[in-house]
Amino acid sequence: MNTLDLVTHGPVIPVIVIDRLEDAVPLAQALVAGGVKVLEVTLRTPVALDAIRAMAQVPGAIVGAGTIRSAADARAAKAAGAVFGVSPGYTAEVGAACREVGLPLLPGVATASEVMAAQADGLNFLKFFPATAAGGIPMLKALAGPFPDVVFCPTGGISLQTAPDFLGLPNVKVCGGSWLTPADAVNAGDWARITRLAQEAQALRG
Repeated sequence: MNTLDLVTHGPVIPVIVIDRLEDAVPLAQALVAGGVKVLEVTLRTPVALDAIRAMAQVPGAIVGAGTIRSAADARAAKAAGAVFGVSPGYTAEVGAACREVGLPLLPGVATASEVMAAQADGLNFLKFFPATAAGGIPMLKALAGPFPDVVFCPTGGISLQTAPDFLGLPNVKVCGGSWLTPADAVNAGDWARITRLAQEAQALRG
């Protein structure tokens, strides 16, 4: 799989933090029911890898691992069943490890130098992170000039209200958002609300 294939499934990739393993499967089912199939599960909690393993079994779900920061993270994510990886930044070590295990990588960048480092390793679909803090729409417009061959997935500080502005940029094909899986809804097991949020996100592209 090429990471750019992910954009064909919808305009938003949810950035998911799983604290309780029992939430993993119903959360994935709720998102898929709302039309959101590409799920980024961040490696920020002790149960994250087990959550990826469980969610990968949900019909229709395309599960990846976020917050990959090392070669060990890449190997563990692949072993858990992740079909793509997302990193907050980019290092050649992480890129090499992902290539070695066959884990397509969406690497994080925030500057022109980081874009060039990722491109040097053959990566042209990049996560712009943290999107709002790193300059938001003006920065993405600025990067479009010297990097017309790069496509971005801005993530960080984006909401349902601001997502359309990002998605309206020619060099943005998809954005990442944590608003699809609010902690209060997950903690309450309000899966119907998650499905509604997924449907709203899925409709953003029109």
